[in-house]
Amino acid sequence: MATTYIKPYKKSAGLTALATMKDRFDYGLNPEKCAEVSSHLCDPATAHLEFMLTKSQYQAETGRKADSGHLFYQIRQAFPHGEITPEEANRIGYETAMRWTKGKYQFFVCTHTDQKHTHNHIYYCSTAFDRSRKFHNFLGSTFAVRRLSDRVCLEHGLSIIENPKQHSKGKYKHYGEWQDAEGGKPPTFQQRLKAQIDICLAEKPTSMEAFLQAMAAAGYEVKHGRGGVISFRAPAHGQKDFTRLRSSTLGEGYGQEDILSIIEGRAPLPDNRGREASPQGSPRRVNLIIDIQERMKTGKGPAYERWAKIYNLKMMAAALQYLQENNLLEYAQLEKRTTQTVDRFHELSGQIQNTEAAMRVNAELKAATVDYAKTRPVFDGYKAAKYSKKYLAEHEAEITLYRSSQATFRRLLDGGKLPRMDALKAEGQRLAAEKKSLYSQYRAAQKDMREVVAVKGNVDHLLGLTGPEKNKEMTR
Repeated sequence: MATTYIKPYKKSAGLTALATMKDRFDYGLNPEKCAEVSSHLCDPATAHLEFMLTKSQYQAETGRKADSGHLFYQIRQAFPHGEITPEEANRIGYETAMRWTKGKYQFFVCTHTDQKHTHNHIYYCSTAFDRSRKFHNFLGSTFAVRRLSDRVCLEHGLSIIENPKQHSKGKYKHYGEWQDAEGGKPPTFQQRLKAQIDICLAEKPTSMEAFLQAMAAAGYEVKHGRGGVISFRAPAHGQKDFTRLRSSTLGEGYGQEDILSIIEGRAPLPDNRGREASPQGSPRRVNLIIDIQERMKTGKGPAYERWAKIYNLKMMAAALQYLQENNLLEYAQLEKRTTQTVDRFHELSGQIQNTEAAMRVNAELKAATVDYAKTRPVFDGYKAAKYSKKYLAEHEAEITLYRSSQATFRRLLDGGKLPRMDALKAEGQRLAAEKKSLYSQYRAAQKDMREVVAVKGNVDHLLGLTGPEKNKEMTR
């Protein structure tokens, strides 16, 4: 079990960038505290100089100042008393840092034993060693670090905190408390909007209209744009431009379809927002484990066997973490969740197929209605000419198009009344919106299905419930 936090460091007041780094690194390397040290792409004793050298080279290549912005980041990783030795703690810290930085940033790990609990101080440079980029802290990085640390601990047979308490205890902070916690820095317009959206959703509005009324009552100006686009503005806070309600602007879970899903009860309101994982700290996707014995029979060598054993260990750790996070502690619960997830996926797939079929019918009817309206006067003239062959020869294309539109009506309407064009257009727009909503749910259901099927396959393999043929079927 390990607790973690991540903290960026800027140049301290009254100190240079080099002095700031040396001051912090000296604390980590203090021999009275530090029992183990490991590093990557740098020497811990001269890490402050090497970090600064990388930053100076980055400045020479890009023109961006080396001592501005975040100089380095620190991850603190603490373990419970007596669960781990300093040597193993340092190895876990090194693996955590390597997987967090993808090996692209200089870092070193100091393991302290001066407290009752053994803990790591991981320092890594904010500039990549190849000077191709800088590390940008992101919303939810604390959660991402904790997930990665939990994954590494599970792989090494250590315990994890299954239900960690949030600092806010699941409640929204008062604005004054938020300001104090942030050192007086006010929230952005987007942060204010996201917080207010969550507050309004927590009141469980019965419809999108009721949700918008709650937002208006909270002081937000609501604007409706083309195509059903919704935007908000907070005049009381001095906001001049509207902020559009979409996930690309506000973040995942704040799109119009996401809000509607929560209102209609198709999706729950997340307990904690801003937990999007970045590629820098994203958890490994759960895949089926490898049958090593079968692969070795095909001629694979010892190197492959070593890799496969590590891979299988990581996949089982990921499966265990998934089971704990989703409270699937009984096999029957996992089996039931798998069946429900697969059925939900196929149900959405069928709904999408039906919607697309209805859209094709709608498109055919609209095209046939246009052709019918354009060619009807010509066919009326053909009738008035008593179906003259000469008239037919002169207007054969128009008459053929008219008869084709009539055949389309008979085939699609089966004797029913021809709908008006404005009704057909409205139906087409409704079907397009329904398809978009279904596809959003379909992608989420597909992701859930793949993950839970892989977890169940790994558990079945571990329990000896599947044979080679069943494994091949699950892989397909």
